[in-house]
Amino acid sequence: MAAESTRPSQLSDEELENVLRLAQGADSVELKLTIPDLHHRSTVAALGIDPLDAQIRQVFFFDTPELALDAAGIVVRARRVQNREHDTVVKLRPVVPEDLPKKMRDSPSMVVEVDAMPGGYVCSASLKRRLGKLDAKEAVAGSIPLRKLFSKRQRAFFAEHAPVGLGLDQLSVLGPIFVLKLNFVPEDFDQKLVAEMWLYPNGSRILELSTKCPPNEMFQVAAESRAFLTSRGVDLSGRQQTKTRTALRFFAERAGQG
Repeated sequence: MAAESTRPSQLSDEELENVLRLAQGADSVELKLTIPDLHHRSTVAALGIDPLDAQIRQVFFFDTPELALDAAGIVVRARRVQNREHDTVVKLRPVVPEDLPKKMRDSPSMVVEVDAMPGGYVCSASLKRRLGKLDAKEAVAGSIPLRKLFSKRQRAFFAEHAPVGLGLDQLSVLGPIFVLKLNFVPEDFDQKLVAEMWLYPNGSRILELSTKCPPNEMFQVAAESRAFLTSRGVDLSGRQQTKTRTALRFFAERAGQG
């Protein structure tokens, strides 16, 4: 199965204006770039990435086999992280920041972020919970109800936007996906970069580079990052792939075949 992808293209003036408007109401901007398969090794070498420094993560998504949540713009996820507390997220996308209820927008657990990649962008609102002593694998194994992984606020956010009649405990487990994540600051570049390698069960991989910045620095950081990566010979012209949707469709197809 191939990852869902888009060919990079220039945003129109109207799209650039919309990105700027969304960013002004967001907490942060994450700039993302998918590296073509043929250039994974050369990119790792060019940026001095050491895979042994990467943190291991195990990501589970929850949806119906028909991907009803995905169709409604909702992502429900649990993540097990090496040597750290596990966490869960309920995410809604796309959103317009000023349209979010003030009480929800002001919550310290709410993050509104613009994800931008060559040729595309989306603004999302996420509620995150750190699980403390809870382990996501208990819910995945059926030892505890799935809803126990989510806070009261997350459950209310889910109920408000999910299809009518669909509860958290009715969702199927889609995953896991193994992820290698590394935060690093390359030589001769002051901006922190993040490299993520998503390893799909069919043997395919997605290597994504990203960096976060305040909304008012979006265009400056984008230009500087592009210039730096180009100087290191990193290919910026590849098809941009969506990690989450690729995972959802892979496991939904498997669930349907079962």
